[in-house]
Amino acid sequence: MAYFDWNSNLSVGVDLFDAHHKKLIDLINELHEAMASGKGIEKVKTTVTELARYTKYHFAEEERRMQQENYPALDAHIKEHRAFVTQVEDFIAKLEAGSVTISMGVMSFLRNWLTSHIQKTDKQYSAVLADKKVA
Repeated sequence: MAYFDWNSNLSVGVDLFDAHHKKLIDLINELHEAMASGKGIEKVKTTVTELARYTKYHFAEEERRMQQENYPALDAHIKEHRAFVTQVEDFIAKLEAGSVTISMGVMSFLRNWLTSHIQKTDKQYSAVLADKKVA
């Protein structure tokens, strides 16, 4: 059973970004599996690094599309993205230094942040982007 499941409540009405969100959920599940099965710190580090890389890619795509459509809440959205990236990068640095490990608290943070961000912040752009051809 997956740690984090996609459901229709997470849809933002933009196929591309729904696909991105599903990929992020898959990466969180992969990280959970690596942690839960004791696959080793290198697998955990690799997965966290990929999660961070893909998150940055996704955020850049969202921001670019919102900018193209003159989305009025773009600046606030960018600030949320930057704050999350800073937290994840800080966590990766601590993981690399051996001063922190993946815990259920970290897993819950990732799942809860993504769910909340999609359902509260991302859904606000749905009305602006959903009827556009976003590819």
